[in-house]
Amino acid sequence: MNILIVSATSFEIAPLLQHLEKEGEKLSFFDYKLNGNVIYPLVTGVGALNTAFGLSRYKDIEKTDVAINVGLAGAYYPSLSLGDVVEVTVDRFADIGVEERDGSFTDAFDLKLIDENQYPYESGWIKSNKPKFETELKKVTGLTVNKVHGTEESIEKITKKYASDVESMEGAGFLFATRMMDVHAHQFRAISNYVEPRNKENWQIERAIDNLNEHLIHLLNDQNLFA
Repeated sequence: MNILIVSATSFEIAPLLQHLEKEGEKLSFFDYKLNGNVIYPLVTGVGALNTAFGLSRYKDIEKTDVAINVGLAGAYYPSLSLGDVVEVTVDRFADIGVEERDGSFTDAFDLKLIDENQYPYESGWIKSNKPKFETELKKVTGLTVNKVHGTEESIEKITKKYASDVESMEGAGFLFATRMMDVHAHQFRAISNYVEPRNKENWQIERAIDNLNEHLIHLLNDQNLFA
């Protein structure tokens, strides 16, 4: 099976890359073979635009059996703990639109610039395309932003407009691209921080990355999952 691992940055999948170098067979500068599967780590750069473009330019996208987007995320609510690994099954672009005079936000769907049910959207949301397997991870909804929220005012506005669990800068771009190209897709994210007034002292990035990669390596070592 051909497995595409998509990450915005190399440090988010550094433990996976080390594992592939140690335990896998290097087929080329980019490709590895592990447990009979060909694995291609694709680092796209930060943001939904880079992610979607990177996927569209990937030379073997038509041969890809499953694409897996991995990375960090912020949680909106304490029901998710720092370090938790979750599967984002539904995501949406949360900042495409206009700011009104009163400071409220009207998105492109509200403005009727985009039909909220035009493919690949369903009421403005994008679902994972044909998930390839089941995991025991908690299923959550995501928001994708170009500017992460860091003030009480902006957080209150976004949570009031969209009921969602986590926030990232790439998720909806990944789901959009995989839906448009009809690629089986999963999105896994580890909670590195809460979406709150910005305070990096509260973040647990290393723990989140370790947990994310531990889950991913376990997944790739499960020969029954990718049979």
